[in-house]
Amino acid sequence: MIEDLFVNVHRPAQYLGNEWNAAKKDFNSCAVSFALGFPDLYEVGMSNLGLRIIYGVLNNMPQVVCERFFALEPDMEASLRNAHRRFFSWESNRELIDFDVLGFSLGSELNYTNVLSILDLAGVPLIASLRDRQYPLVIGGGPCILNPEPMHDFFDLFIIGEAEEAIVELMDLYHKHKDDYKAGRLTKENLLIELSKIEGVYAPLLYKPDYNTEGGLVKFTPRFACLPQKVKKRIVNDFNLAYFPCSWLVPYVPVIHDRITLEVMRGCPNRCRFCQARSQYYPLRIRSKERIVALADLTYASSGYEELSLAGLSVGDYPGVESLVSDLTNRFNPRTVNLSLPSLKAKALLGNVSELIAKTKKTGLTFAPEAGTHRLRQALAKDFSEDEFFAAINQAYQSGYQHLKLYFLIGLPGERQEDLQGIIDFAQAASEERRKVNGSAAQINISINPLIPKPHTPLQWQKMDSVEAIQEKQSYLRSHCKNRRLKFNFHNYQMGFLEGVLSRGDRLLSKVILEAYKKGARFDAWSNYFSFAKWQEAFSESGVDPQKYLDEKSTDSLLPWDFIDMGISKEALLKEFNSFCETVS
Repeated sequence: MIEDLFVNVHRPAQYLGNEWNAAKKDFNSCAVSFALGFPDLYEVGMSNLGLRIIYGVLNNMPQVVCERFFALEPDMEASLRNAHRRFFSWESNRELIDFDVLGFSLGSELNYTNVLSILDLAGVPLIASLRDRQYPLVIGGGPCILNPEPMHDFFDLFIIGEAEEAIVELMDLYHKHKDDYKAGRLTKENLLIELSKIEGVYAPLLYKPDYNTEGGLVKFTPRFACLPQKVKKRIVNDFNLAYFPCSWLVPYVPVIHDRITLEVMRGCPNRCRFCQARSQYYPLRIRSKERIVALADLTYASSGYEELSLAGLSVGDYPGVESLVSDLTNRFNPRTVNLSLPSLKAKALLGNVSELIAKTKKTGLTFAPEAGTHRLRQALAKDFSEDEFFAAINQAYQSGYQHLKLYFLIGLPGERQEDLQGIIDFAQAASEERRKVNGSAAQINISINPLIPKPHTPLQWQKMDSVEAIQEKQSYLRSHCKNRRLKFNFHNYQMGFLEGVLSRGDRLLSKVILEAYKKGARFDAWSNYFSFAKWQEAFSESGVDPQKYLDEKSTDSLLPWDFIDMGISKEALLKEFNSFCETVS
């Protein structure tokens, strides 16, 4: 029995499935079976809106059954191996190897080794070229697919961009060819060619890179004339009518974002030069207030959650955000349902927004100045007014807010000591602003992350700071901040280094990822599991120098991700990069 596996494992309820609103479809009566997974713990995966959307979209297709899976904690992995059992789905406990398709949502490069662990536990060969028609197709999507090349060896297909429409087309076409494929009348290569004709679908096996003697990419071409030179990112054109999972799954155990998440917009009107998400979700699309309120009503009725959250890249730029917040708070306050907002621009809180939210939830507000000085914010094209910020937090303190959270980047090009000191001074001023209201300073939680110049951003050619440089800057902030009201949270600089390498890498990294997995690398996003030493050994034994991926790149070079058409031209990014260099010099 499956329950026997749960004896003496941590939080067994995370593996049970059958939550409130989980899909219950007959596996054998559906033509196509799809196992949808998130390669991190259940508490993380069930906080991911994208996973919920695709789960709902697939289960709304009459001919498709979709079930979920998540990464196993080490004790549960050991239990599975000791019992000689294969990895199973949450809904029916069916082995993953029995599904037609395994889909992974890749939200973090630091989850890559978990993908290999899941495939291994499922009895599925790790290398895509070794999998024939007897095995499931393995496909990937999510933010990491803006550069899928480091994982090219392990996936048959990637969906570039927004998947909710592409996945329907993909499953319809797979259904059409399934019988011929499974019977051997259609080769896997020919199946991949057919599926790659869908806009946004990329099959790594069908493309060939050429490298020079120094290991630099010089050419990247499709192996067949029917395939596009560039893969165009998929977008949902009518976002107002886009699918939303109103039958909200309610977990049995606490998850990181244990609430209803209402996506109010996709894309961003701002042009921050470090931000990859702007390219990922470009162009800007807005969901109407009426539609948002209707979705909130339906989702609340299906779940009974006591908190709603608005989601988007820049929720404060939502047209009429005050009216939206007012409508939602007036509607849900009588039901004691809280409304929370993500990081905001200060000007979005000028007026009644903070007061409206504070009626039910006087906790904290989040802002992202990103840099400690106006000079660097200007170079980053960060739209942030200090005058508006201090006016807004004064108003928020008057409304009863107790503390703030601030996000900053370090390792910025052109960064000086005065910019680091500016982070401390800025946070201290934000703390002292509360003293003007009630005589006591506020606690300020400060999140410090290293800049990773990511693909498809104007900074993609920029060098990333070394581990030693980031460590030195973290030490400066620790030693020069004497105010106990300021609480620093530093991102692990070794994790930042690895994330930088994996996000900016090419196909040569697949062998490194495989080697790291063989050495026991798992849950690299979790500090209690992360082992930098294993990765260092994997790079060394694979003969790959990780530093080359973090060095400055020539603007004339062919980048591993250049084959992806994001809707923002490389020329436009280069223009922004040149403006950045001029501003910061």
